[in-house]
Amino acid sequence: MTETRIPETDSRLPASPREHLTSPVTRSVLTIQNRMLAAARELLGGRGFTELLPPVIGPVTDPGARGAKQVDVDYYGHRYKLMTSAILYKQAALTSFDKIFFIAPNIRLEPLETASTSRHLAEFHQIDVEVANASRDDAIQLAEDLVQYVVRRVVEDLPHELEALGRDTGEFAELLSEPFGRRTHADAVADLRAMGHDQSPDAELDWVGEAKLSGKASKPFFVTDYPKGSRGFYDRESKDQPGMLRNFDLVAAEGYGELCSGSEREQDYATIVARMRETAENPAKYAWYLQMLRDGVPPSAGFGLGLERFTRYVAGLDSVWQASAFPKVPGIASP
Repeated sequence: MTETRIPETDSRLPASPREHLTSPVTRSVLTIQNRMLAAARELLGGRGFTELLPPVIGPVTDPGARGAKQVDVDYYGHRYKLMTSAILYKQAALTSFDKIFFIAPNIRLEPLETASTSRHLAEFHQIDVEVANASRDDAIQLAEDLVQYVVRRVVEDLPHELEALGRDTGEFAELLSEPFGRRTHADAVADLRAMGHDQSPDAELDWVGEAKLSGKASKPFFVTDYPKGSRGFYDRESKDQPGMLRNFDLVAAEGYGELCSGSEREQDYATIVARMRETAENPAKYAWYLQMLRDGVPPSAGFGLGLERFTRYVAGLDSVWQASAFPKVPGIASP
């Protein structure tokens, strides 16, 4: 097993779409990504999930994309949003099917400083999964199963593509043979502070902190129990531990950072409205969603797994833009 490292940012963007698309590296990466998507559909379809097509625009979108701005569009005289996340629609879809997933496009105008993190795109996709009447632990187990299955399929089916990229598949030995690690947000904060990193105990793990913890890991691990106020109004608060959310992140090994976020969902109308007001959200903007809650949606849990970030990890890439056919790096005009 080689020593883990935090990958360096590769800012050498392609000079043109042709240069990028005709690169042997891009061809190998997109071949791997195609197999990853097929494998995800194999696992989820085999477990009774229905794939639905997510919306691209709507009257509101997820307000919880940290630091990112939303994009407004004119929709027949109405101010609509491009989707930053499909979370609200995933909950609504469970009134039709008990198990659903999307391959969902997302647009987030990330802060300009994220152009140098190696991990952020302004346009990206998520494997979005939601299960009615599921717990956080159910969602965690499903996320682990999905990642293991997809990595196994790529390692077994596309060894030559990984070899062409210089990816050491020995790095996946623990991922494929052992349960993923798990720690609480409080434990992660304590670890970071012991390392000299001033991580706030009341906020999500920052990008530098994630990379530090990830760089020490030899297999992916889950971070659970984020404090209330650090995440969106739809993450359910623990009944046994007030102030703690029933949620999680999945962080990759080798310094690649966060791949996935998920939670048990809050579906009680009054609780959601109160949480919206606590976070300075205007409930009136969410009229269609709140009406769904009034009429009743099932309790659920789910997650969103970033496709380009996941591809970057599997393929061993320097930067996430290499995992997109038409990359949109924050702040950089591109086709």
